[in-house]
Amino acid sequence: MKITWHGQSLFEVIAKTKDKEEVRIITDPFDKKLGIKLPKLKGDVLIITHGHYDHNNKGAVEGKPFLIDGPGEYEVKRVFIKGIPAFHDSLERKKRGQVTVFTIEVEGIKICHLSDIGQKELTEKQLEEIGEVDILMIPVGGIHTLDAKEASEIVNQVEPQIVIPMHYKLPKLKEKLEGVDKFLKVLGVKNSEKMNKLSIRKKDLSEEKMKVVILNKE
Repeated sequence: MKITWHGQSLFEVIAKTKDKEEVRIITDPFDKKLGIKLPKLKGDVLIITHGHYDHNNKGAVEGKPFLIDGPGEYEVKRVFIKGIPAFHDSLERKKRGQVTVFTIEVEGIKICHLSDIGQKELTEKQLEEIGEVDILMIPVGGIHTLDAKEASEIVNQVEPQIVIPMHYKLPKLKEKLEGVDKFLKVLGVKNSEKMNKLSIRKKDLSEEKMKVVILNKE
């Protein structure tokens, strides 16, 4: 499995199914007016976690992907995807509405994409729906979603093997967000791994210690 981050909450996951068929999964493509470069995207599955302009640019993805944009259970090309309702704020959606948290299972690895969740903590029901997580994609930039402290608390709730921060300050980004360094400090991470892409197999995962991976924007 290869995971590439294109900024904000936009990830490209390239994996192979049990039939050795390649599948491309795209999450939350943003509009160009966000200020950062939008790459050329082609996908088999397109996941949209909510309707804000920096997450729902469906037209940016070529290839007529299967669209998933709400709660429920889905199976596409032997990839198992679950959408779980969550709130964009800590006021039970009164301020910013609702988002959908997604889990993606392929190659024996479970990814959880937390969207723009703004809840101070996950509920017991949400944690049960999410289950055990190998890779957690979590917003850390505050303002519109979790800040560093809130994100670290949710990481402790989920207890993933790998944490990939997202939705934080980048050069040219027009949205006002905090940087990723604050999150790393709160989490107590001194040596995070930085890379352009994360290549991972099930056998590479270790239950000994959680690690944080900082992906460079591609």
